Amino acid sequence: MAQTDMDSGEDGGGGGEPEVIAKASVLGGFTESTEIRALISNLPEVHENIVTLESAIERFLVIMDRYQEQPHLLDPHLEWMLNLLLDLIRSEQSPPLLVHLGFKFLYIISKVRGYKIFMQLFPHEVADVQPVLDLLCRQDPKDPETWETRYMLLLWLSMTCLIPFDLSRLDGHLTSDPGQAREPIMDRILAVAKSYLMVSDKSRDAASVLVSKFVTRPDVKLKRLGDFLDWSLTTISQASDQTMGGTVILDGALQSLAQLFKHGKRDDFLQYAPVVLQCLDQRHVAESSQAMLRKLGVKLIQRLGLTFLKPRLAKWRYQRGSRSLAANLSQSQSSSTVEAVSPDMETQSQEEDYDIPEEVENVIEQLLGGLKDKETIVRWSAAKGIGRVTGRLPKELADEVVGSVLECFSFQETDNAWHGGCLALAELGRRGLLVPARLPDVVPLILKALVYDEKRGACSVGSNVRDAACYVCWAFARAYEPTELKPFVTQIACALVITAVFDRNINCRRAASAAFQENVGRQGTFPYGIDIVVAADYFAVGNLNNCYLTISVYIASFPEYTRPMIDHLVAMKINHWDGVIRELATKALHNLTPQAPDYMAATVMPQLLPVALGIDLHSRHGAILASAEISHALYKLANQNNRPVTELISSDCVDGLKSIHQRLFDRKQYRGFGGELMRPAVCSLIEKMSLSKMPFKDDPVITGWQWLIDDTLKSLHLISPGPRDGIKEAAVSALAALCEQYYQPQPGMADPQMQKVLVSQYIAGLKSTEVLTRCGSALALGSLPRFMIHGKLHQILSGLQQSCSQREVCFTEARRDAAKAMAQVCVTAGISAKGSSDSVVCEGNVSAVYRVLLDCMTDYTLDSRGDVGSWVREAAMTSLMEVTLLVVGTAPQLLSQDLVNGMMCSLAQQSAEKIDRYRAHAGSVFIRLLHSNNPAVPHIPHREELLAIFPPEGAESLNWNAPSQAFPHITQLLRLPQYQYHTLLGLTVSVGGLTESTVRFSSQSLFDHLMLIQQDTAALGQFSDTLLRVFRDNLRNDRVSVPFLKMLDQMLARACFDTFTTDQDHQFCVDLLALCKEEIKKSKDTQKLRSAIAVFCGLIQFQGEVRKKVLFQLLLLLCHPFPVIRKTTASQVYEMLLTYDDVIDPDVMDDVMTSLSDTNWEEDIATVRTHRNQLCDWLGVQKPQLVAKGPVQ
Repeated sequence: MAQTDMDSGEDGGGGGEPEVIAKASVLGGFTESTEIRALISNLPEVHENIVTLESAIERFLVIMDRYQEQPHLLDPHLEWMLNLLLDLIRSEQSPPLLVHLGFKFLYIISKVRGYKIFMQLFPHEVADVQPVLDLLCRQDPKDPETWETRYMLLLWLSMTCLIPFDLSRLDGHLTSDPGQAREPIMDRILAVAKSYLMVSDKSRDAASVLVSKFVTRPDVKLKRLGDFLDWSLTTISQASDQTMGGTVILDGALQSLAQLFKHGKRDDFLQYAPVVLQCLDQRHVAESSQAMLRKLGVKLIQRLGLTFLKPRLAKWRYQRGSRSLAANLSQSQSSSTVEAVSPDMETQSQEEDYDIPEEVENVIEQLLGGLKDKETIVRWSAAKGIGRVTGRLPKELADEVVGSVLECFSFQETDNAWHGGCLALAELGRRGLLVPARLPDVVPLILKALVYDEKRGACSVGSNVRDAACYVCWAFARAYEPTELKPFVTQIACALVITAVFDRNINCRRAASAAFQENVGRQGTFPYGIDIVVAADYFAVGNLNNCYLTISVYIASFPEYTRPMIDHLVAMKINHWDGVIRELATKALHNLTPQAPDYMAATVMPQLLPVALGIDLHSRHGAILASAEISHALYKLANQNNRPVTELISSDCVDGLKSIHQRLFDRKQYRGFGGELMRPAVCSLIEKMSLSKMPFKDDPVITGWQWLIDDTLKSLHLISPGPRDGIKEAAVSALAALCEQYYQPQPGMADPQMQKVLVSQYIAGLKSTEVLTRCGSALALGSLPRFMIHGKLHQILSGLQQSCSQREVCFTEARRDAAKAMAQVCVTAGISAKGSSDSVVCEGNVSAVYRVLLDCMTDYTLDSRGDVGSWVREAAMTSLMEVTLLVVGTAPQLLSQDLVNGMMCSLAQQSAEKIDRYRAHAGSVFIRLLHSNNPAVPHIPHREELLAIFPPEGAESLNWNAPSQAFPHITQLLRLPQYQYHTLLGLTVSVGGLTESTVRFSSQSLFDHLMLIQQDTAALGQFSDTLLRVFRDNLRNDRVSVPFLKMLDQMLARACFDTFTTDQDHQFCVDLLALCKEEIKKSKDTQKLRSAIAVFCGLIQFQGEVRKKVLFQLLLLLCHPFPVIRKTTASQVYEMLLTYDDVIDPDVMDDVMTSLSDTNWEEDIATVRTHRNQLCDWLGVQKPQLVAKGPVQ
C-alpha cells in the first residue's frame, strides 16, 4: 500500500530516493480513522464498565502504537481527534472518570506524535486560560491513576500562556469575597508550575515546558524571572541527591533551567548565566550518583555555554553543499560545493575581533568531562553539547576543542572516554566543525576504535565504542566530499568490512554494514562497494557463522581486502577471549588461504609458530588451531597441483609444527585448566597434520601424538563437564586420521604391532571402572580405519557387545557410545554374506549385532538426571538404521524375518512414546527404513498397510515432534496385529503421562481407534487381550504400570468396553481385576494406589460375581493404613454410586451415601473399621478379616 501511494506521486527527476523511501515505509497513511472516531464517540457508554473500558483503551493503544515509527501520518487527523476528546472533557455532563479518560487518550496521541507538535493544536485563546488553570488546581498531584490528566493540562496551560496580552488584564475578571485578597493569575500559574516541578511522575516534564513558555513571556520576565531563578538555584543548593525526594526536586529544577536557557532570549539570560554556572559548580552535579541528574547538568551547562556565545554559525565550518543522494551522484554540484568550502577573508577577520567570555572555558571543560561519564545518556548529551558550542567558536579555539576531544582516544583512558570521544567526533563531523585538515589525525583513531576490545576478567568491554566508531564513519560519509576522504578510503573500507564480518557483537556488525552502505552511496569511492553491500547486508551479517565462513571468503576475493582481513584475524581474533571466536577465526583462515597462499605460507605461518608456544593461553590455543587449519588448506592447494605440501611450507615451519607437542609436554602444559584448551588444540593439529600427509612416518613425534590421544581418552573424567565432549571428539578424530596416515605401511595393510597394541588397549578400556574411559575407548574403536579392524572384528564386536549389556546406571554413557561404535565398526568393516566373521559383517555375526542393538532399545534406566536410558535408545535407533541400510545395500539375504520384525516393532513402540525428541527420532528412522527402496528392506511386516498410513509423498511434511500430528498416524498401527502390542506399550506411557499436550492428543487418537472397533467383536477382543498382555508383562514395573492404570481409568470412564459389561463375569474383567490386585499388593506408592482405586470404580460397571469382588477391594482400601488413600477411596466410591445407581439396593442407598460422606476417614483405623464393616453389611459384601502375622521363622 505504501509503495503504491509513493509511486503515484513520484516525478521523473528524483533519482532513486523516493523509491528507497517507499520501500522503507511500512504504512501509507492513517487507515483507522473511522474506528478511532467510533472509539472516541463511544467513550461515554463504555467508561462505566471496567471490561469494555479496558478493551477500548487497549484497542486505541494498539492502533496508535502502529504509527510510532511514522507519526507524521497522523498529522492530518490530529485536529479532529483533539476536538472530539476536548468536547468530552469540556462537557458538563461528563463525570470525572470520563474526563480523565479523555486526557488519557490525549496523552497516548501526544506520546506517539511527540508533545512538541501535539501541544501546538490545543486551543489557546484568552477564554481558555482561566478554565484550564482552575481544572489543574482541582487535581490531586498524588493520585497515581490520573497523572495523564495533569500532564496534558500542564501542556495545555503552557500553550494558553502564549496569549499576546498582559496577564494583569485577566485579573480584573476574578470574582472574590470583599474581605479576601485576590491572587494574580501570574502568581497562580507560577505557583502551580513550581509545585509540579517537585512531583515524581511525568507531570514534572510538562511543568518544565510550562516554565520555559511562561517565564519567558515579556510581562512575566520583567517581574518574576529573577525571583524564579533565585528559587531554582536555592532549590538546587538545598536539595540532596542522596534521597529519592531530593533527586526528584533536583531533576525538576535542572529541567526547568535547561528549558529556560534553551527557549529564552540570550539578552535576557546572559546576566544570570555566570551565577547559574557558579551554583552548578558549587553543587557538584557532575559528581552525583544519579545518571539522570548528571545528564541534566550537562544539558544545562551546554545551554549556558550557548548563552555566553553569540548565536552565529561559524563561517569557517566545512560545508558539503547538498546532502541529497541524487545531487551527490550528479556532477553538476561539484563547482558550488568547492565555493561553499572556502569562506572569505573579511568574515574571518570579524571573527577574530569577537571576545570569548572566560566562562566558556569552564563550560567546555565540563562537557569534555561529560564525554567520560560512565552512563551513555550523559556522554551523548555532552557530545551534542560539544558540537553546538564548538559551532559558535572561532576557528583556533574550535581546533583546540577538537584536540581535547582527540585526547579521549588514549589507551590510558577507559572505554567510556573512547565512546564519548567517538560520539563527539561524529557530532563535530556532522556539523562541519571537523575541518578536512584534521582528518589525518582523526581517521587513525577511528580505525583503532573500530577494533577496540578491552579484556575485563572473563569477558571484554568495548562493543559500544566499536558501535560509536561505526556511527562516526556513517557521519563522515554524509559530511565530506569524496575528494576529502579519498586518501583514507581503503583504510576505512577495510576497517568497516572487518567489523561487519568479524565483530563478535551483532549490533556492531550491523552498524558497520550500515556505515559501509552509507559510504558506498554517498562517497561512491569504496572499492567493490555495491558487491559487498549486497553480500554483507543487515540480515546477512546477523549470523556469525555465515559471516566468518561464507561472507568473508567472498569479500576476500577482492584484492584490496584480502590481506587486511587475514592480518586482523591473526592479530585480533585468534587470541580472542571467547573460544567460539577463536575457533571460527581459525576456520576462516583455512577458507581464506586459497586467496593468498604465498602470504599465508611465507608470512602468517612464521608469525603463528612463536605464538603457539607463547605464554598467553588463549593466544597459544588460537595459534595452534590456526597453524593446523592453514597447513591443511595449503596441503589441499598443493594436492590440486600434484605437489607435496612441503613445497609450500618451509622446512622451518614444518619443524616448528612438529615440535609443538613435545614443547608443551616438556612444560607440563597439558595439565589443569590450560590442558582443557591445549589437548583439543593439539589433537586438531594431529588430525590436520595427518590429513596433510606430513612426512613424519616413523618419526618419534608419532609416538608422542599417540600418547596424547590415549592419555586424553583415559583421563576424560579429570576434565570439567563443559569442554569434555569437544575434547573427546577431537581425540577420536585425531586417532582416525593418525592411523590412516602413519600406521599403514602398505595400502590396506596395518602395522601388526600397532594394530595389536591399540585394539587390545581399547578393548581393555571398555572394562574400566571409569565410565568416561569406556566412552572414549568405545568411540576410539568405532573410529579405527578398515585395515586396523581387519582380523580383529570378532574381538572388537564382542567387547562392544559386552559393554552394551552392562545395565548399571553408572555406565549409561558407555552403553550409548558402545551402541554408536558398533554401527561405525560394522560400516567400516563392510558386509559380505559368506565372509569371515573376523573381518566383515556376515552370516556368522549379523544376528548378534542386531540382538545387542535391539536389547539397547529396551534401556529405560533412570537416575537423578531423568530418563538417561533414552540416550542409549537414540544411539541404538541410529545404529540400527545405519547397519540395516548397509546390509540391504550389499547382502539383504542376511536379514531374517525375525530381525526385521523385532526392529520395526521396537521402532513403532519408540515412535509412540512420550518424549518428543526421541519419538521424532524413532519416527524418522521408521519412515526412512519403510521408504528405503534402493533396494527395499525385506520382510517388513504389513508393508502395504504401512505405506498407506505413511505415504512417501507426505513423509516430509509430517512433524513427529508435534503430538497433534504424530499420534493420529501412530495409533493406526493398532489395527495391524504384528505392531499392536508394541504400539500399545508405547502409547501407554504417553496416554498415562504428565505432559498435557502429549496426554491430550495420544488419548484422543487412542479413543478414536477404540470407537472404530466398538462393533467389531473380534478386533475388540484382540485389543483387550493385547492390553492384558501389556499389563501382565509389566507388572510391578512402575514406568509402565502406573501410566497403564491411568490409561485404563480413562478407557473405563469413556465406556470403551461397554460391550463386555452385558456378559456375566466377563473374562477380561476377571483377569484385569486379578492383575490390578497383584499390582497394588503391598504397594506404598500413593499415586499407584489412587489410580487403582479409580480403575476399581470403573470396573464396577461389569456384571456378575466380579462386581462383589471389586466392591470387596474398595472396602478393603477404606481401611488402608494411609489416611489419604482411605479418604480418596470414600470420595471415589461416593461418585461411583452416583454414576452407577444399579450397584446397590435402593433401600440402603441413602445410608451408604451418608456414611461415605459424613465419616471422617482420616481417623484412626479402629474407628474407621466400624464404619467400613457397617458398609459391608449394607452392601452384602463379606467383611475383610485381619490376617494374623505368623511367628518369625
